[in-house]
Amino acid sequence: MKGVPSMFARSQQRGFTMIELIVVIVILGILAATALPKFIDLRSDAQVASINGVAGNLASAMSVNYAGCAANNNAPAANKCVTVNTCAGVIPLVQGAGTVSGQPTQFTLGSVTYTIAGTDPGSTNGNTSTCTVATSGVSAINFGGISAGN
Repeated sequence: MKGVPSMFARSQQRGFTMIELIVVIVILGILAATALPKFIDLRSDAQVASINGVAGNLASAMSVNYAGCAANNNAPAANKCVTVNTCAGVIPLVQGAGTVSGQPTQFTLGSVTYTIAGTDPGSTNGNTSTCTVATSGVSAINFGGISAGN
């Protein structure tokens, strides 16, 4: 039928069938369902990493303060030596920390409130102890406390 007009010729199929589209959507749904729990868990991991960083900073602040006090014959002096004989004594050493009214063992960094606890190092310079820092929803993390400036 060489003389048949093109309107009667069989047209070629274009696009995807409904079945192919449904299969692709189902596969994407399965991939999303397996990946979603991993992304949800990242929040708790970030909180733990954040408080670990704060604990490291607190231990470092106490150590630097102890070194400054030792160099200043353990005499408290502005910007050199702060008296520390409790775990909460680290709070004035933390740059940017805000105090929580009526709570001598709490401080804020940004919008997060941290609580300091643990065994106090005492009033003998160089005594060490285990202090903890915690925030809501995250278990307490240990850091080393050291007394100074007494």
